[in-house]
Amino acid sequence: MSIENMIQTMARDAKAASRGLRSLGRNQKDDALLRMAGKLLEHKETIFAENRKDLSAAGDAGLSPAMLDRLTLNEAVIAAMADGLKEVAALPDPVGESPGMWKRPNGLLVGRIRIPLGVIGFIFESRPNVTVDAAALCLKSGNAVILKGGSEAIHSNMALGKLLTEALHEAGIPEKAVQVIPTTERAAVNALISLDDEVDVIIPRGGEGLIRFVAEHSRVPVLKHYKGVCHIYVDQSASVKMAKAICFNSKVQRPGVCNALETLLVHEDAASDFLPEMAQQYEAAGVEIRGCPRTLALVPGAVAATESDWPAEFLDLVLAVKVVGSMDEALDHIEAYGSQHTEAIITNDYERSQRFLAQVDSSVVLVNASTRFNDGSQLGLGAEIGINTSKLHAFGPMGLEELTTTKFVVYGQGQIRE
Repeated sequence: MSIENMIQTMARDAKAASRGLRSLGRNQKDDALLRMAGKLLEHKETIFAENRKDLSAAGDAGLSPAMLDRLTLNEAVIAAMADGLKEVAALPDPVGESPGMWKRPNGLLVGRIRIPLGVIGFIFESRPNVTVDAAALCLKSGNAVILKGGSEAIHSNMALGKLLTEALHEAGIPEKAVQVIPTTERAAVNALISLDDEVDVIIPRGGEGLIRFVAEHSRVPVLKHYKGVCHIYVDQSASVKMAKAICFNSKVQRPGVCNALETLLVHEDAASDFLPEMAQQYEAAGVEIRGCPRTLALVPGAVAATESDWPAEFLDLVLAVKVVGSMDEALDHIEAYGSQHTEAIITNDYERSQRFLAQVDSSVVLVNASTRFNDGSQLGLGAEIGINTSKLHAFGPMGLEELTTTKFVVYGQGQIRE
């Protein structure tokens, strides 16, 4: 069977499964999610063995330490995946909820109810734990999902997919509701994004090149998880102690993820008190600073930033730093170089914090908190399938509600239109 025929068969099976998912009750979906969590813990040694195959190949291919970190499955990651499944099971089921109903003058009762999107094609890179997050969210929201992971995680994803479908079978849910594409060929992506009759939405999550390719070539609507060029602006009134803790956490905790800090903007009135000490902490953690001329004067170990550094998503221990003369200059910089992902301000001035919240056009904007909080689980969504940096039909982390839409329902008593 050709790759094109294989993907079309998977899509048709997913469409058939999605029909059955529409009428599933919460208890049956939650039962499947809890079974999935149990299987991850029960079969973790099998998962580790398959993950080691991927790590070995990735090491031979020269993947960066940050990318290897994203690829690694260990005890803590498996436990977090299982906990995520349990958290999603504990969340309210959005399917069937009604935002409200109203009565028309002719007596018709009109309202909306929340329904699944249908079949989701999810294309992602590197992080195999995303396989489980996506499956959990799609199942709970009543959607069938076809998962296309990166070639670097093929063994891990296939092992996880097998356990997920076993749990579906045991819970009496169609196994084709969750399918992992069993090939690393790029032709599978081309085939999937062409199936506008079977697939309702494509969600790509990975490098900028992947997102742009899918957005430019897909015949299916795309929700775009573009790159995370995340900024922190340290305002003139910021607490130096607070700023140091937040900026360090945002950059260093996990530099290879999309909500890590990539550009630090510092008001000139705070720069001399803040930057030298902050740079020492970064240097001790192995962070390379690429700075503007005013930054270089305060941080002798920094290297000169180039124009290409300001819009860069480094995904590594590299940080662009710029001293700005005003909040307006910081806002202008974010507008010019940001990716509408995550921005934060550190300030003790309430009015300036509110201005920042109002004027920054990103999916999550924070005051006095780490950029690392732009994450579905951290924001109370249980998990996320991605962070949509376009505004239709959702903006920001996509949890259960964002994987549904609404349809109109109308109750009558024999009314006809005159």
